[in-house]
Order: sequence, then structure tokens, then C-alpha cells
Amino acid sequence: MEISDKYQNALNFATKKHEGQFRIGGLPYITHPKAVADLLREKGYDVDYQIAGLFHDLLEDTDATEEEIMVLGGEKVLEAVRLLTKSDGYVMADYVSEIKKNPMAKAVKAADRLHNLCSAVVCDDNFKRKYILESNKWYLDFDPEIPKAVKYLEDTLNIRTFGKET
Repeated sequence: MEISDKYQNALNFATKKHEGQFRIGGLPYITHPKAVADLLREKGYDVDYQIAGLFHDLLEDTDATEEEIMVLGGEKVLEAVRLLTKSDGYVMADYVSEIKKNPMAKAVKAADRLHNLCSAVVCDDNFKRKYILESNKWYLDFDPEIPKAVKYLEDTLNIRTFGKET
């Protein structure tokens, strides 16, 4: 199977699994995993990383199975997707720590966070504040672009001094 065929099959699968799901703002949900995969491609990551980007929310948000992910992506993709999937009662420190140990999961999480930060401009200020705080606490060191994206999102808040004493 050529790389382009492997990617296209993965995209078709993710599109089908996310069918009927929408992002805040109304776009079809698949636009997010596709954007994550595109960011990974732009940063020079190979097709397996891109497929992990396409698949990163499947176990958490769809009825996709680990077996389906294994068949289409392989063991490394499945392992990354497992690490990126939040389980009931997860502990954030443990979740982030395990992701950082896996280069594929870390790269996908960085692209995911970056795209979500840029997309969050359509959200209300309470959501933005929560997302900014979470990003500052856990994800600033995942990618050099994340602090810039956090600043960009902060600048969209209706108050100018969020998180600063006046």
C-alpha cells in the first residue's frame, strides 16, 4: 500500500467515524483531526504520525475500536492513540507524563493543542480562560508555537489583563 493510499484510507475511516459530530462554531468535527494531521505534515512528520493525528480522538469520541486503529495505522499509531485517550477518572499529571514519553503521542498532542488554541477564538471567554490556564500549566513545553497561540487567545478575551494584577 502506498503512503498516500494508507493516509487516504485512514482519512476515510476517521471521516466516517466522526460523521454527524461538529466543533464549537459549527464545522464538521473531522476538520479538527485533519488540521492536526496537516500540522504534523507541515512539521515534517511521517505518515504514521499524520494518521495518529487523524485518529487521536477516535477511541474517546466514537465507536472506533483498537482493532480497527491497529489494522489501519499499526502498533505505533495505536499506542499513541491509547496514550492520547483520556479515561474516566484520569489524573492530568499522569496523562501528560505518559504522553511526553512517547514521541508520536507528544507530537500529536502538540498539534492538537495548537489547533485547539487557534480554533478557540469562537468560544466564550469562560472556555477561553479555562483552556489558557490548562495550556499554561501542562502544554507550553510541547511546541514552541504553543506559548504564542496562548498569547493570541488571551488577546481575544474581552478583558485586557487576564491573569495579571492591575
